[in-house]
Amino acid sequence: MISRDRWTPAGGLTLEPNALLAARAVSGNLALTAGPGAGKTEALAQRADFLLRTATCRYPSRILAISFKADASQNLKGRVRLRCGHELASRFDSYTFHAFAKRIIDRFRTALVGQDQLEPDYSVGERRVQGQSITFEDMVPLATTIVKSNTIAKNALKHTYSHVFLDEFQDCTGEQYEFLKSCFFSSGAELTAVGDTKQKIMGWAGALEGIFQDFARDFKATPLSLYQNFRAKPRLKRMQNAMVRKMDPSAAVDDADLPGEEGSITVLTAADATEEAEKLAAAVKSRIDEGLEPSEIAVLVSRDQQYVCQRLRAAFQAHEIPFREEDSTQEFTAEPIVKVITDLLLVAGTAESGDAHRRLIDAIVYGRAMDDEQEYRARSRWNRFVTETREVIARGGIAKGSVVGLKGILERLFQVVGRDAIVAMSPDYAHGSRLNELVDAAVNRLHDVLSHDEDIRLALSAFAADRAVRVMSVHKSKGLEFDTVAVMGVEEETFWGKIADERSAFFVAISRAKRELILTVAASRERPVGFPGYRRWTTLRHPHDEFLGYALPYQLTYS
Repeated sequence: MISRDRWTPAGGLTLEPNALLAARAVSGNLALTAGPGAGKTEALAQRADFLLRTATCRYPSRILAISFKADASQNLKGRVRLRCGHELASRFDSYTFHAFAKRIIDRFRTALVGQDQLEPDYSVGERRVQGQSITFEDMVPLATTIVKSNTIAKNALKHTYSHVFLDEFQDCTGEQYEFLKSCFFSSGAELTAVGDTKQKIMGWAGALEGIFQDFARDFKATPLSLYQNFRAKPRLKRMQNAMVRKMDPSAAVDDADLPGEEGSITVLTAADATEEAEKLAAAVKSRIDEGLEPSEIAVLVSRDQQYVCQRLRAAFQAHEIPFREEDSTQEFTAEPIVKVITDLLLVAGTAESGDAHRRLIDAIVYGRAMDDEQEYRARSRWNRFVTETREVIARGGIAKGSVVGLKGILERLFQVVGRDAIVAMSPDYAHGSRLNELVDAAVNRLHDVLSHDEDIRLALSAFAADRAVRVMSVHKSKGLEFDTVAVMGVEEETFWGKIADERSAFFVAISRAKRELILTVAASRERPVGFPGYRRWTTLRHPHDEFLGYALPYQLTYS
């Protein structure tokens, strides 16, 4: 334990003033809004480190974090372990809303009466069966009923958690907010709600909206905003700061406070879309040849991605650049159950699988609502299963993508982890046959890739499309980051909507880049093949002077 005045941010990081205030707050509730790339997860991890390391969260009290998706919950838990170490992080519980609700139901099930009463061996299924089964949607209302009606449950939460973190709070529904209030209103716990209410630069208290306004009013929370993208190199930070100066002048900092010449900004001009595609493909190819992983490169498009990128696809293919477009195929590989299956086969079938192993442990063990003893048993059971799977693969159990072998491994996966735990990974899995369809699709696709490549690691990388440049809309890039980002078509005819919204989109796009930003402009774009005849397509293009103006003072090259 250290004194509060001696605490400094973990990991040697330098926090912007509002982030430091949030981390070191010792009383009161906080409503923390943040722009893209401003490090919301890091802010919570630093706050956890302060609370635990200074004993502001005094033993045996714990910190509770509630997120809206399983991967966000696991990511936050992992970041806290990185900052605090395993011993202190053992007092940090990170759950999704539904996992936390189920934990309350499991512990205080007997408080439910009448039609809500549940048997000890109840399950989570596709439909409600009185006493025997509840649906995914029933979890939060039932947990709310328990806490509102049972003093023991309410007091248990009060005496367990002194601090509560609410991640991505802008997604909170009315039902979930009622659950939170039933648990923690007037409980003495101090709450920190973090989110981005418009997915763009936010201001001060007056900029709060929706659920954040309700939270600030009900819990008398102090509003704070984060703006600086701590991931980006200085030259990129100064460009982003120039946009902040336009969008929210009071939140901007002096360029002198963002020193350094690291980072690269390039404006790439072309006569037409064909030349643009060739120049961009050559630039991407050179970065890959220099050793940059393709997955560290992204190409972002404001709108009409299918048509704007037609010539880029051909150029990437001609240069033999591996790429993937973020369509439904890639959304499939991002499904939580598909990621678990892929990581399991990586861990069991290859020697170089440290990252996959950490992701699995987070998903299967640390990301679930378990006490220390349950966590220990789950990890032991999981390790035995991985050893068993490794032996199956070594004996050729999935050679040539054997469907029988793959199905056998996945059946055992469901037995070891439990179907309820897998259903809790995504709200979609509680509906109809969605989970079964995903597992069947995973088996079929794994069969295809493994039957053509005996190297499991390479086959699985191809399956997950990890080793590829990613081409996507600005909207889909939210929450992601890359070493190098190219924003195609910084033109008036591409960013033609309401200027405040377009500034927001452009800010999101440029804040995805950590080291290098490439902006492209074409003087003309021919009507793409297949573009709907009833829609207008403008061939002659004009540079977006405002957006390029943010880059020009800080760019290194103009080609």
